Amino acid sequence: MRIDKLLADALPDVSRSRIKPLIKEGMVLLAGTEITDPSRKVRIGETYTITLPDAVEPDPEPENIPLDVVFEDEHLIIVNKPAGMVVHPAAGNWSGTLVNALLHHCRDSLSGIGGVRRPGIVHRIDKDTSGLMVAAKSDIAHQGLSKLFAAHDIERRYKAVVWGRVYPPEGVVDENIGRDPHNRKRMATRGGESGKTALTRYSLIENFADIAALVACELETGRTHQIRVHMAHIGHPLVGDPLYTRPKLSRTKSLPETFREVIRNFRRQALHAEMLGFVHPVTDKRLNFEVDFPSDIVNLITALRG
Repeated sequence: MRIDKLLADALPDVSRSRIKPLIKEGMVLLAGTEITDPSRKVRIGETYTITLPDAVEPDPEPENIPLDVVFEDEHLIIVNKPAGMVVHPAAGNWSGTLVNALLHHCRDSLSGIGGVRRPGIVHRIDKDTSGLMVAAKSDIAHQGLSKLFAAHDIERRYKAVVWGRVYPPEGVVDENIGRDPHNRKRMATRGGESGKTALTRYSLIENFADIAALVACELETGRTHQIRVHMAHIGHPLVGDPLYTRPKLSRTKSLPETFREVIRNFRRQALHAEMLGFVHPVTDKRLNFEVDFPSDIVNLITALRG
């Protein structure tokens, strides 16, 4: 057996494509002697030592990615983020993020308080959620925006398409949220003192027969997946949400097949950050912005109306 294959089999968390260059760089020893040929045949009784250096996370690079800029001045920028765009670089998404786009658009003017990989970022929305986000271009704006978020002095309204007829037409979900102990990718409501305080106010906009509904949600807090978790908790998970619901197409059997196909192919949570409002942390002017649904949610609502 080749040495690169032996090590790949012995180290399932390390790919063979990573092991090969490590061998060539002298990171594999046989009795204290460097082995630099990945194709070397191993023999029974030999003992190899491999050094695995810590993975180096690349610094984000500016990328010429179009941005839908809603507002911008010397201190901050507000963008309408498309669904599918990750906010900041992380494992599995080192490029194509909002940060990469902002680095190109703003050049050297982003606030550095957030660190190398999160310059200017004071909050985020999920990859597959569309809508309004604000980022800081100056440190004074970054500090001011952070204080506004901490004091819950930023108005944020989302619109979501959820499964089921919503009744009563308005309400408050006041349930702590923490990591789901059974699935680390999910969050969950947590009773007692566990989890973090989370409060969502929702109101009905339109029911689509008994199939689904369009609701507005306002956040008092900003926990990870908050709206998705809270709406699922009260029995109205978001249409298309891959983590917190299963497809309920049986409810749509009265709709034409073309409309059912639209719903069947909607593969993200139907959630849109529609409104953002706050007092500018530097100029003290009141800012309020709203953006319309992207076309995929428009098509979804049209299909649900039948």
